Amino acid sequence: MIEFIDEHKMRWGVEPICTVLPIAPSTYYAAKKGAPARRTLHDEHLRFEIRRGYDANFKVYGADKIWVALNRENTKVARCSVERLMRQMGIQGARRGGKPGPRSPKPTPPLVPPTRWADL
Repeated sequence: MIEFIDEHKMRWGVEPICTVLPIAPSTYYAAKKGAPARRTLHDEHLRFEIRRGYDANFKVYGADKIWVALNRENTKVARCSVERLMRQMGIQGARRGGKPGPRSPKPTPPLVPPTRWADL
């Protein structure tokens, strides 16, 4: 949307475009300013802490245990944030039972030629 506003702001202006689009003018100006949002900065810090805790525990800790470990170290964070960031980072805890092995295909029934009355 920012690019669209940039292309058309000389003709109509930013505020009239923003009244038609579902975006506030302050959001447009904040995006143009280029300052990252507080959540983005906080997420970068949490990603580092999550990765540190994950690697320190042999890459077996899931979101719940990482969350407990971070709060124990006085890094106050919500469990859903840890889950979201771990999902974005592509890491997950170990699961019980191991990976399923290869499965053999189902046996196919033998091909039997159709019988016709004329063949009997």
